[in-house]
Amino acid sequence: MAKTTSKMKIKKGDLVQVISGRSQKNGGDRGKQGKVIAVYPETQRVLVEGINRVTKHVKAGATARGTRTGGLTHTEAAIHVSNVAIVDPESKKPTRIKTRVETVERNGRQKASRVRVAVSSDKDL
Repeated sequence: MAKTTSKMKIKKGDLVQVISGRSQKNGGDRGKQGKVIAVYPETQRVLVEGINRVTKHVKAGATARGTRTGGLTHTEAAIHVSNVAIVDPESKKPTRIKTRVETVERNGRQKASRVRVAVSSDKDL
């Protein structure tokens, strides 16, 4: 059974805020803001800088120069796209996204282009 991937409104490089999960007071990430590092549309997840940090145990090994590697590493884990909201560039608060269709003239032709817009302030993203 093939899984259909729906289009995600959050893109790589966007500033997002975690809107659900454990609060910062209880050791969670809710309310924190970070930049999107990667987007995984097939699983509807995003990787956010500094959010959902996990500790991984890496097996000890040697690099080409002979230095030892391994031990505990801290990396970000993916978070579901429904748990983050894009940050409004004007108010720095989370907002929803809408698209506005603009007509642009290129090489003497009219062409329609979609622009992502913040719902709360109507500013371009």
